[in-house]
Amino acid sequence: MDRPLREARGGDLVAPMSPAAPQFPGITATADGSETVVWVETHITQGACAYPITSSTNMGAGYQAAQASGKKNLWGEPLFFLELESEHSSASTCEGFALAGGRVTNFTSGQGLVLMKEVLYTIAGKRLPVVFHVGSRALTSQALNVHCGHDDVMAVADTGWGIAFAKNAQEAGDLALILRRAAEEGETPFLSVQDGFLTTHTVENVRLLEPELMAEFVGDPYATTRLRNLMNPAKPIMSGVVQNQDAYMKGKIAQRYFTDRLAGILTATMKRFEELTGRRYGLVAAYRLEDADYALVGMGSLVETATATADWLRAERGLRVGVLGVTVFRPFPAREILEALRSVRALAIVERMDNPLAQSNPLAAEIKAAFADAASGAPGLPRVDRVPAVHAAAAGLGSRDVRPGDFVAAVDEMARSGRRTFVLGIRHDLALPRTVDPDVRPRGAFSMRGHSVGGFGSVTTNRVIATILGDLFALHVQAYPLYGSEKKGLPTTYFLTVAEERIRTHSELTHVDFVPLNDVNAFHLGNPLAGIAEGGMVFIQTAETDPAAIWAKIPAEAQAIIRERRLRILALDTQKIARETTSRPELQVRMQGIVLLGIFLRATPFLSRLPYTDAEIDRAVERSMRKFFGKRGEAVIQENLRAVRRGFGEVFEVPVPAGPQPTVGESPAGVAP
Repeated sequence: MDRPLREARGGDLVAPMSPAAPQFPGITATADGSETVVWVETHITQGACAYPITSSTNMGAGYQAAQASGKKNLWGEPLFFLELESEHSSASTCEGFALAGGRVTNFTSGQGLVLMKEVLYTIAGKRLPVVFHVGSRALTSQALNVHCGHDDVMAVADTGWGIAFAKNAQEAGDLALILRRAAEEGETPFLSVQDGFLTTHTVENVRLLEPELMAEFVGDPYATTRLRNLMNPAKPIMSGVVQNQDAYMKGKIAQRYFTDRLAGILTATMKRFEELTGRRYGLVAAYRLEDADYALVGMGSLVETATATADWLRAERGLRVGVLGVTVFRPFPAREILEALRSVRALAIVERMDNPLAQSNPLAAEIKAAFADAASGAPGLPRVDRVPAVHAAAAGLGSRDVRPGDFVAAVDEMARSGRRTFVLGIRHDLALPRTVDPDVRPRGAFSMRGHSVGGFGSVTTNRVIATILGDLFALHVQAYPLYGSEKKGLPTTYFLTVAEERIRTHSELTHVDFVPLNDVNAFHLGNPLAGIAEGGMVFIQTAETDPAAIWAKIPAEAQAIIRERRLRILALDTQKIARETTSRPELQVRMQGIVLLGIFLRATPFLSRLPYTDAEIDRAVERSMRKFFGKRGEAVIQENLRAVRRGFGEVFEVPVPAGPQPTVGESPAGVAP
């Protein structure tokens, strides 16, 4: 097993590890949220039914690929996969599979989740313990958007399913196992939700669950008594019958037997998971709330950005700020939320929702109701003598960037007892402007923001770089492409951060150290040098070999920034290397991105800090090439290796000519921010 990951300020990958060495600490790896889910489900389930819809497609495709390659689950059964004609049909097929006593899963998102809503009621009513995985996505309520929003999940929150939100790739995989056990013990289906693209496609350090742990935790589907075949003719039972006035309500209310005990089952399941793995989960995740005056509350990936911002506000502003991540939305953890928040002066609930016809967005409405019940002395809830000021914000709709500066603005608004309802991240009458946008990356972090063209292979290269740095060097990595609905050939942006501590910021990078410009048109589309650090590096793709000619083609405004910030300029013709490396026209364009891997390895400061020889680094690169391109054959692997080696060895530096040193700001005249 690889060396363990370093612990980070604020806890391990999810929560503080138990003092004693856990029995199942996990297998260190790098993966995105989709991959951690597929890892679990292809081990513990018997089958999956799904219909492809962005951003859940990678989960279904990963499961289908495992099935097609002949993979068997932990009990030696070949996997079953069926793609139906719609999400409604896929949910119905899962219902039939579960009715027959099978362990099944589904992957969906957005309109697909809403399309299957009719079937979700039925699955819950029949007490079928399935787990569906959701890459949460904004609904087409204003325009079509394939990115993150929580309105798809909230649209089905009344169907009787348990609902849990993962903050990162690690939690997505862990919750897949936890919720499966809780669903089967509680005879209640669960939606396991992660933010579309922001988690499903973001590569991070993870600890994959050991097969032995998974087998112990959920058990053989044929041996367990928690799965029942309701279609067994030897034990006939009526299911899904028609009931009239005399019976329907009795059956509906009687189901509270299952729902009332679900929170306890889920809590006990999480406790058992902690005992085995050392990773702690709860219905909510509180961070620095013990002495907090102000609390930021939310669900999903934005919670991690909030925790990093809370640390900054405490250190730089002296404000006592804490964060509450609501992991489980159904069953709603009112008691746990009240216990965490009842001492704060004010709280801001930030949701990827905008429901202006309601009194409040869903999470805010539930929290207000919990405080109202507690203040009136409702049994089962802690006594609340004073209700904090509750502020509610809409943010991150359609994956609109939610930045540290947005959370700073929210805390400032609470401190001045300002508006109770506001929005973050856009210009609007209800919006709070960012007065500051702090750099909350870990100390010593090295970040890259690349500007390329769709289809150039940059996204794959970003994943390869993250894999090498995470797996070989035991560094913490986070790689995220700014996916869009644009077609190949149009500008694209991708981000990578490397650090010796855990990376908690889930937002686009404005503070960067390295800017590769595979697309030289980036100079004419905005300011690609915005936010680059003093002494940072810029790589320029160019066919020129004369440094003076390369410098002359850089716009004057960018030259001024380069001089002022003392940036280093690297250059190379990656297109030429790609053409010379492979004879396959379909690979030449993508090979340019692979050349960038060698350039990045030359540019990153981490290699000089770590005791690895060039040969060890080369072997690590080869392992990654085989992981990503092994199915294409040995010739393709060797071509990619040659491309990396040439990028590492042939990239050259462009001297920056001495010149005038005007005072320039973040956005010089003529350069758009």
